[in-house]
Amino acid sequence: MHIAQIGTGRVGRPTAYAIMSSGLADTLTVCDVKKGLAAAFAEELKHVTASTGLDAEIVSCERDEQVSGADIILVSAGEPRVPGVQMSRRDLALQNARIVKAVAECTASRNRGAKYIVISNPVDAMAMVCKKYSKADFVLSTGTNLESLRFRSKVAQTLRVPVGEVKGWVGGEHGDAAIPLWSTVKIEGQKIEAYLRAKGIVLAKREIEDYVKSVSKLIVDRIGGTEFGPAASFRDIVRAIVKNTGEVLAFASPMKFRGISDMVFVSVPAHLGRTIGASLFADLSLKEKEGIEEAAEVICATYHMAIENLE
Repeated sequence: MHIAQIGTGRVGRPTAYAIMSSGLADTLTVCDVKKGLAAAFAEELKHVTASTGLDAEIVSCERDEQVSGADIILVSAGEPRVPGVQMSRRDLALQNARIVKAVAECTASRNRGAKYIVISNPVDAMAMVCKKYSKADFVLSTGTNLESLRFRSKVAQTLRVPVGEVKGWVGGEHGDAAIPLWSTVKIEGQKIEAYLRAKGIVLAKREIEDYVKSVSKLIVDRIGGTEFGPAASFRDIVRAIVKNTGEVLAFASPMKFRGISDMVFVSVPAHLGRTIGASLFADLSLKEKEGIEEAAEVICATYHMAIENLE
């Protein structure tokens, strides 16, 4: 399996490391336009292979058009949010759309049949940009899979249960229009409402929801950017594809909604393997479905704003 990581910044490097150390790639290409960055990072990855004993070929390059023969392409190239500045991921749309467009156009012809996983923010709208300009059959946004990890972590912490006993996902937009899907939550195999009744617990859901939406800014402001949480989330998506697990993850893939002309990349928990399987949309509550549709409208508006600036 040949996996390419385009963009080896604060998110791209730990993501590539997580993928490689999980043994998911036979060949791992790392690409970054910053002179010497990808080559230096590749040397570090080679040192890791000596520790793990993993027999992976590590390739580096500085131009997107040099990426060739990849089965999976992760696109994390772009500008990040700025620490200490009040800004949303949507504020990055105009500048990052130009970058994602260039990546999509440069890589499409030399990577026929490649599966694209878009990480660059605002990730859902950028996946739509990637789909438009790569014309690839398989494009997805990492969506709210990271929010889902944050969600389960906070629920487990609040209820004082092992995080492995918590199931549940977040849908909608990777951003302000994220929607914790409480109808999907199970604790120790029980629906959360039944679990809370049995334990006599009143759960402060709003506090958990606020945490899921705000914790990334705390991390960005104090550390400079999120790193290991995203890397773990994106590794999980890659693993599902490579291993063809069919597990349920909260990624964004094209959906059609009444009143929206475009197929919108919006997150709904769905089965993921070598193909994108059935989603849980039909099982969600009416309020959750409405929230996902509202998120789709926001994502589509961001996409059109970016596209108008490109064309």
